[in-house]
Amino acid sequence: MKHTDIEHEVRLWLEQVVIGLNLCPFASKPYLDNQVRIVISDCEEPTCLLAQLAEELQFLDKHEPQQLETTLLVLPQMLENFDDYNAFLDMADALLEQLGWTGFYQIASFHPFYQFSGTQPEDAENLTNRSPYPILHMIREASIEKVLKHYPNPKAIPQRNIDTVCNLTKTQIRQLFPHLNSSD
Repeated sequence: MKHTDIEHEVRLWLEQVVIGLNLCPFASKPYLDNQVRIVISDCEEPTCLLAQLAEELQFLDKHEPQQLETTLLVLPQMLENFDDYNAFLDMADALLEQLGWTGFYQIASFHPFYQFSGTQPEDAENLTNRSPYPILHMIREASIEKVLKHYPNPKAIPQRNIDTVCNLTKTQIRQLFPHLNSSD
């Protein structure tokens, strides 16, 4: 699949699910202001991906938030298995620490088979973090802190998101998450 097709799928997911369902109340402004970088990785093994993740963090770090707020590193070639993806997240966090960026950046995780601990794969709440491809979302912690100061009751966001996706009909789920190939 071409990079342009993959990016189109990711943008559609951002627009319809993340922003459209308001799962991240802070995503709309940077997306509409063209401050979200989407990078499609060609990596097929962890060493390559760690190097690319470091490069993207450095790229993000060299830009002011007004120019570039956040980066999504999309992984169509690897980490299709959620357990492998989850294990890689530990390596990504170790990379942040190694580069001295713990507390400055964090990596949010999205995956086609995302599953929260204590849930079953088919539980609707997992939809809050399901994406068309494995994605590593690099976020500036200062930006999060800034917007959370002005957001009423930010601790309610996860439960509001769960309620939102749990209230979707099967038809809506099939429309919003075509990559899940739901047979419900």
